[in-house]
Amino acid sequence: MAKVSSVQKNILRSKMIKKFSDRRKSLKSKIRDKKITLEERITLQNKLNDLPRNSSSIRHRNRCELTGRSRGVYRKFGLSRIKIRELSMTGDLPGVVKSSW
Repeated sequence: MAKVSSVQKNILRSKMIKKFSDRRKSLKSKIRDKKITLEERITLQNKLNDLPRNSSSIRHRNRCELTGRSRGVYRKFGLSRIKIRELSMTGDLPGVVKSSW
């Protein structure tokens, strides 16, 4: 099990990402506009820098839904490799069977 504080911090980050995504997206599109002057671009960049760090989507970490493990997480299931193995062996993941050839 991962530390509860790490899991809670990641949940807080995902909420902040949703909250500030529109603002961040609009500022980035305005910065990329070639028609504005350099001074305007710098002021827009400063506004983007003033947004909270945790509102950036790059700071979100994929974690296992059951254990909170941050490494070896499959996006398709939202589970870590260890839990996928355990659940597939017990038959709790529908459609997943151990391969043999």
